[in-house]
Amino acid sequence: MKNIPNISFQDAENEHNFECLNLTKFFKRLPEIEDHDPTLPHRIHFFALLIVTKGTGTHQVDLKDYSLKKGTVLKLSKGQVHAFEKNANYEGFLILFTEEFVMYHFSKSSINIISHLYNYHITSPISENENLNKLFLEQLNTELANTTSFAQNNIVASLINLYLLRLERENNEVLVQNNSKNFPYFIAFKNLVELNYTQTRNVKDYAEKLSITTKNLNEVVKEFTLDTAKTFIDNYVILEAKRAIVSTDLSFKEIAFEIGFDELTNFTKFFKKNVQLSPKAFKNK
Repeated sequence: MKNIPNISFQDAENEHNFECLNLTKFFKRLPEIEDHDPTLPHRIHFFALLIVTKGTGTHQVDLKDYSLKKGTVLKLSKGQVHAFEKNANYEGFLILFTEEFVMYHFSKSSINIISHLYNYHITSPISENENLNKLFLEQLNTELANTTSFAQNNIVASLINLYLLRLERENNEVLVQNNSKNFPYFIAFKNLVELNYTQTRNVKDYAEKLSITTKNLNEVVKEFTLDTAKTFIDNYVILEAKRAIVSTDLSFKEIAFEIGFDELTNFTKFFKKNVQLSPKAFKNK
């Protein structure tokens, strides 16, 4: 939505496509950030790993609050909307990396296994593994402190790749699912929905774009989400509507138009059917 800031990746030298931020230092310079307020919802166009090493807190991802504590890692995917809590009282690191970084350094098989990179719809963003986090941060910070920059991007990418693979291994079910021959179809469908949801919510339209039948598309989506393709589409539209309602000053009519509804009444009926609240009641709540 227009009023949610869209944040692209920028590092100090704009050449690494990754960055490791100390959260204590990051929180101190929040007031200096001019293009957006990190404590308000903003959409990122890169990937992020928020690793907590001390303290407790919360972090909002797509309007849900997640509890943080020592040993927590919160995985944020490209396209998600998130917000830091005000006056955060925890320590750790924020690892940022771009899609170009992933595509250039990660193997195709790794990308298929590391489900959260492109498939945050079906996996939890939270993992708990203090020992694994500690090992990863020690190796990463040692490499970043190395004065020899030769092959540093490759080494850092390998460390991140290995860390994410080990996190995924804790969930064998996801690992098995992503080896399915249908996984590329599901990812393609998900990407199409994110690009075209304002133009169509018709399952047939997406099936035609994928050159498969609606029956096959439903089978693919059910394999990974246990829901129908129509439910997946509607859930994404609702998510975008909620993001706009709580994060913009647009009127309900403007929001309805933004997400593809010609009439406010149709949007209101659709929202109430899926949320059991009217848009106004949801905003007030």
